[in-house]
Formats: sequence, C-alpha cells, structure tokens
Amino acid sequence: MNRINPAKLHNSKWTAIRELNREKHFLITEIEFEEEGKVLSCTLESVLSKKEYLIDWVELKNDAKWLHGWK
Repeated sequence: MNRINPAKLHNSKWTAIRELNREKHFLITEIEFEEEGKVLSCTLESVLSKKEYLIDWVELKNDAKWLHGWK
C-alpha cells in the first residue's frame, strides 16, 4: 500500500502498473478539497498526451495499480 500525504499530492508523479490508453506516466495537476481539508478527487494528467483523468485519490494507495514516481 502506497503512503500518501494529501498535502504533498499536488504535482506528484505516478506510474500506472497497467497502461491507461497506452499511457503510463502521470502527474497530479489538480486536487479538490472539502471544507474540512479532506481530498475529494484529483486530476491525473498524462505526460505524453496531456489528457486529463479524474481519479479518486484513494486509488493511488493501491500498489497493484499505481507506483509513486516514474518507473
């Protein structure tokens, strides 16, 4: 399980274990917070195509799907 600090999530780098639309490397470009400071969702941007994907940030904790950093 990946450990994630929501305060350091912005501009972090991620590698998909299984490619999404033939893309593997992503950056977190936007984060949506609740009033209480909890993360609601975040936006992944593909490094190659600049396509954006909305994702539940809790999915990033699953190390079977995501690796922290670019590998």
